[in-house]
Amino acid sequence: MSALDPQTLFQEYNGSENAGFATIHAPVHHTPGGTPYLQVPGVVTLARPQTNPTGLAGFLDGFDTSLGFSQYLDDPTTLPESSQLCKIAGQTCYMSFGPKRTMNENAGRYFENLKSSGHGSVFEHANFSLLLYGVSRSLTHELIRHRAGMGFSQLSQRYVSGRMLRFVERPEYRDDAQLHTQFEQRVDRAAEEYAQLTKRLLEMQKEGSTILSAEARTDLRKKVQQAARSVLPNETEAPIVVTGNVRSWRHVIEMRADAHAETEIRELAVRIFLCLNLADPILFGDYEIEQLADGTHAVTTTYRKV
Repeated sequence: MSALDPQTLFQEYNGSENAGFATIHAPVHHTPGGTPYLQVPGVVTLARPQTNPTGLAGFLDGFDTSLGFSQYLDDPTTLPESSQLCKIAGQTCYMSFGPKRTMNENAGRYFENLKSSGHGSVFEHANFSLLLYGVSRSLTHELIRHRAGMGFSQLSQRYVSGRMLRFVERPEYRDDAQLHTQFEQRVDRAAEEYAQLTKRLLEMQKEGSTILSAEARTDLRKKVQQAARSVLPNETEAPIVVTGNVRSWRHVIEMRADAHAETEIRELAVRIFLCLNLADPILFGDYEIEQLADGTHAVTTTYRKV
């Protein structure tokens, strides 16, 4: 099966890019009862590395001039800042700043050698922060298992009111009329049950319920919402900001964009790959996309577990 072009798939997913920051937005739908839900994940690149190679000048000038280290800053080829950062880190290990160093125009070959050798520590210097939305609570419970090199900030159902409540439809339900209708009916019921439960808990609070009492207004609201959230299903949307280094993001892609991965999280992982590949096609350029028999996509690489 032939590999698909990442840029083509990025466009197919209605991706957009501004100054190196890639975004794949997800549209919001509504049930006949007005409950909002999403069918596909959204990915927003919030932050990426900013590298300062010129800051090396004082360091490089401190060595014997015959080594030619100062020439390192005269490289005419510009790299993505994440690649430049990782390349500086790797070349520091061997003080490869002289004329015989790998030039930026050959950075692809340089990182290919690192990947094939499994020298993944160099990839830990570059971090990307992504906002992920249109993802269910069940998906994020899987995603946060990727602890090494990752940071997570997720929507709190204790502090966020039902006015922001949205749901996520699984891929298997979208094209089946019966499953789709059942999903819409189910989330309508969940939203209504949450609203009714919140209303009754507020009434109990005003009536002086001890278990719902608190001094601060924020704590009063939290007491109600933490009790009401118990009726929310795993299909509830759980937006999350995730920061990870390149090595960790590669692990997420390899595990979750694999053909054998769970369908919902694979849809997310493919979109994560597309956004990161656009930001740095050198560090993520060894991956290939294939279309599976069911029409969904998977991502593979020869260099797993770098």
